[in-house]
Amino acid sequence: MTHNNDLAQKRTNSIVNKLSQLSIGILLGMTTLSLTAQADTAGTEEYRAPTASIDSSEPIAALSTLTSLDDTTPLSVTVPTIQQFETEAGVPVRFVQTTALPIVDIDLRFNAGSARDTSISANGFGIANMTATMLTQGSESLDEDAFTREIETLGINLNSNAYKDMFIVSLRSLSDDEHLLPAADLMTQMITEPAFDEEVLSRNKARLLVGLQQQKQDPNSLASIAFNQALYGDHPYAHPSSGTLDTVPNIDKQQLIDFKDRYLVAANASIAITGNLTLTQAKTLAEDITSKLPAGQSVAELPEPQPFTQAQHIHIPFPSTQTTVLMGQLGSKRATNPAEQQQQTNFAVGNEVLAGGDFNARLMTEIRQNLGYTYGISGSMSPMKARGPYQIGFSTRNDKARDAIDASLEVINKTLDEGITSDEMRLTKDNLKNSFPMGFASNSGINGLLGMMNFYQLPNDYLSNYIARVEQVNLTDVNQTLNDSLKPDDFLIVTVGQDDPWADNNTSK
Repeated sequence: MTHNNDLAQKRTNSIVNKLSQLSIGILLGMTTLSLTAQADTAGTEEYRAPTASIDSSEPIAALSTLTSLDDTTPLSVTVPTIQQFETEAGVPVRFVQTTALPIVDIDLRFNAGSARDTSISANGFGIANMTATMLTQGSESLDEDAFTREIETLGINLNSNAYKDMFIVSLRSLSDDEHLLPAADLMTQMITEPAFDEEVLSRNKARLLVGLQQQKQDPNSLASIAFNQALYGDHPYAHPSSGTLDTVPNIDKQQLIDFKDRYLVAANASIAITGNLTLTQAKTLAEDITSKLPAGQSVAELPEPQPFTQAQHIHIPFPSTQTTVLMGQLGSKRATNPAEQQQQTNFAVGNEVLAGGDFNARLMTEIRQNLGYTYGISGSMSPMKARGPYQIGFSTRNDKARDAIDASLEVINKTLDEGITSDEMRLTKDNLKNSFPMGFASNSGINGLLGMMNFYQLPNDYLSNYIARVEQVNLTDVNQTLNDSLKPDDFLIVTVGQDDPWADNNTSK
């Protein structure tokens, strides 16, 4: 019995020692340990080097034996099959059939965002946003409570939102007739027969004013509003889509009616449908939704904003230990021809290296990891109907704001002067290609892409040619596009914080 106990103890000690060594090895980066089953005697121990002698900088020996890395077959991507047609009212429709789930997503877009507010009233900032809010708050035949009950009874998502460029009404429903047909009817009611109840409008304005007042306590909101106002001046993109404390109280019911009658019309509309329907069913559904839309007229093109010719610094005092920074310039408009689309792909690759959101981006590496000025910094282009903004944003300690800004500009200028490297470009291209399928991994993802393509009148091969555009990116073109696109010496820089970073230099405007 004693012998058996001793043998069991030895086995236990052996296993404990091996597990301890394995745990230490993992923590130190050791990768060559392996637990070998002992079939002969429990007292036999493998020789293990002392942990102090382990070189954690050595390559991972096991990688040379991993067969899963041998498969280097290029990623094969099958984009959704897009079918196009027009309704009798002339509304363009793009449809993708998906049968995995009994769901239908509908995206109805109008060329009618908040950039059109001032066409209804000179100081009508917030009209489009309020129109979108009230579409889901009752129709001529259903008051607010009854309308809400219908939505809940059907179990659908029915929403409307106004952005700078576009006005979107979206619906998600089960695909069977019992749910989809009344859901589509409800969607049509909200667009063509909204109630615009005066009492509801008053309540909405009061609630919105509270939200706008609260924005004054949010440095990110303050920075964004100031940035857009300075960047766009008198352009329609300058004002916030939600309106302002001065303009929201003046919004009235007639302005909402005028906006709906002018912009929510067939001539400004496009539809995207994705889901468990046949093409015939999709055509019937599109006709049901658009048949009652007024014909209307297409809107005029928005004017192009004028770019900055010299740097501008704006500081907004704010009681905080952190300074919020937004810097940037006018960017590009949405590309519609192949040459412009290739240019935007070139820029996307270069900007991902410079200012992408991951830890490999140059700004993140230098400003966060090396200098410790911020938890995160990134920049992106937002192309729209007219030229959208290019913005880089971060927050930092008040006493480090100027250093962080100067260091960021130095990284940008160095990148423009020296260019990105071939290795950086290769890794970024691989990342873009491999993440591309995630954009249409769901019904809503597909429908969002369809809606965007319809709104900007992009061809169907915009999706199918994406991988080819990424493949065609080369180092010379990327670096040239970055230099052509970014002018950091003329950046608009907005800071919101306790101290003015330029106070000592007297350069703040």
